[in-house]
Amino acid sequence: MPRPRVATLSKYLLSGQFSTRGCLRLEARALPIVARNPLHLTTRPLHTETVSSRDNAPPPIHVPLRKQLKDEAKKQKALGKKKKKNANNQVVDGWELTVGIEIHAQLNTAKKLFSPATTSFNDDPNTHVAYFDLATPGSQPIFQKETLIPALRAALALSCDIQSVSRFDRKHYFHWDQPSGYQITQFYEPFARDGTITLQARDGIAAEDGDGVSIGIKQIQMEQDTAKTLAQPGNAHWIDFNRVGVPLIEVITLPDIHHPATAAALVRKVQILLNAADACVSGMEAGGLRADVNVSVRRSDDPSAPLGQRTEIKNLSSFKAVEDAIIAERDRQISVLESGGTVESETRGWSIGSTETRRLRGKEGEVDYRYMPDPDLAPVIIGDDLVSHLRQSMGELPDAEVDELIQRFGLTPKDALSLVALDGGKRIEYFWNVVDLLTQRFGPDANSLKYLPGYQLAANWILHELGRLTSERSEDAAQDLGFTEDGQCHRVPAIHLADILLYLYQRKITAKIAKELLWAVFRKKIPDEYPTINAVLDEENLWFDELNEDEYVELALAAAEGQDDIVKQFMNFKQYPQGKLMFMVGRMIRLGAEERIDPKEAERVMKRVLEEELVPAIKSQG
Repeated sequence: MPRPRVATLSKYLLSGQFSTRGCLRLEARALPIVARNPLHLTTRPLHTETVSSRDNAPPPIHVPLRKQLKDEAKKQKALGKKKKKNANNQVVDGWELTVGIEIHAQLNTAKKLFSPATTSFNDDPNTHVAYFDLATPGSQPIFQKETLIPALRAALALSCDIQSVSRFDRKHYFHWDQPSGYQITQFYEPFARDGTITLQARDGIAAEDGDGVSIGIKQIQMEQDTAKTLAQPGNAHWIDFNRVGVPLIEVITLPDIHHPATAAALVRKVQILLNAADACVSGMEAGGLRADVNVSVRRSDDPSAPLGQRTEIKNLSSFKAVEDAIIAERDRQISVLESGGTVESETRGWSIGSTETRRLRGKEGEVDYRYMPDPDLAPVIIGDDLVSHLRQSMGELPDAEVDELIQRFGLTPKDALSLVALDGGKRIEYFWNVVDLLTQRFGPDANSLKYLPGYQLAANWILHELGRLTSERSEDAAQDLGFTEDGQCHRVPAIHLADILLYLYQRKITAKIAKELLWAVFRKKIPDEYPTINAVLDEENLWFDELNEDEYVELALAAAEGQDDIVKQFMNFKQYPQGKLMFMVGRMIRLGAEERIDPKEAERVMKRVLEEELVPAIKSQG
């Protein structure tokens, strides 16, 4: 039989129509078979005829999220639509907001949920597709047991009760991104229930929630992802079936959230926990996690009244979008009710930078999906020994790690959270590697308080200075630092950063030289041109030969010559003239050898000279 035409494939995949000349099938010799299971077909790519328009289509241009937000804000401003300015947009007097969230996260697995096809995120479209993924007649789902492991780790990280027996159901609906006409999920008997997430003030919750709040998790269920739709000019859509069948978990919270900022904090916390448990492929920024929010409002003067009619906002792809969309939908519902209208049950959408949600479709009730047990899949039996093993091997979760960073190194909660959250937990592993190297260099008493500033310096540089290497203002903005799971960094190896920080802490080099060395490492001049940090410092004579105390004093007196008007401002002041002090320090640096001056020491000496010599001299003249 000849290869089916593209039109035939399109009718089957997009409309569910079979050819009148018989079933869509391939030649028998083209179907390799797994020896141990004659019904289990091996994975093969979906091949189609080349479409000339696709060859000529320009590659999609990636637009950074920040630029999208700015462009959308400019567009809204041009249309006369400005965001409402509200000093406290978390509450509206007389109304109570209630929010429940459904979070969909792609599991960190090598195979799809019900087929042996490999998971793919950046490969060519339609190159990782099995027969079941396309709902080819005769193909059946085969549960891939290894996909259960990251799902269980996620449930344990979210403090859920693992169910010993769970089952799969079919959720019926027809759309071109779901060839079978139904999604396999766990509606009735999920594998995990009754979890809890505790949010603290440092997580970014609304001030109205005080020091902390607990959010209940109703259930976590495994399910399939859908195909990826790529919109094209001319109202055309291309479908990439690589994503069909990729395993997801859906985390469903209870309606315990009452403030938009707390909702965003919850999604952020779930992402951090899933990354820490090695359960999730990537976060919101890379499309590995999406959130749907259910929003309702009711009058706050009657707490016993039933919750208001809820609406659902689909596919929110950033933490800011979660908060902004909830605020917009809350305000819309309140406006409808105050004008005497009725809030309809519907699904709504949200665009980046928008000021209001938009209606997508009327909300389908549960009965419309016609849930039914999947007759082709057996129950999933989870042994207590497996759950116990995974619980014992979970390791330290983010809250405990944040507490350690705050208590051991004196970091602020904001910096500690950032370290733990950045790069999917890889940057904090890099930090621990640098700390270990510094500990070796500090010697036997490395844990004493005198070395605390050294560890704080490491945290500051790993958070901020490394970020500047690839910031938008950098020539190397498009490059990646290359953090790995074990805490290594391809562009800035931990051993080089530890050397730089050690010498900076010991004041053997200046901050300026330290930053230049960091750039040299990032651009591979070290080790390509110089083997080590010590080698470049020796060859280029970059060691810090600091002025002694007498030389600092002499330089301060020289900088003060002819500056009597400035010196007089340090007499009888109501507020210390710090700006004038820094002006005098700047004169010291310009007059002296900059490579031998520590700005902090120069500031200390100049302040002492002003107080002990220059100001008394002027007073004695008066």
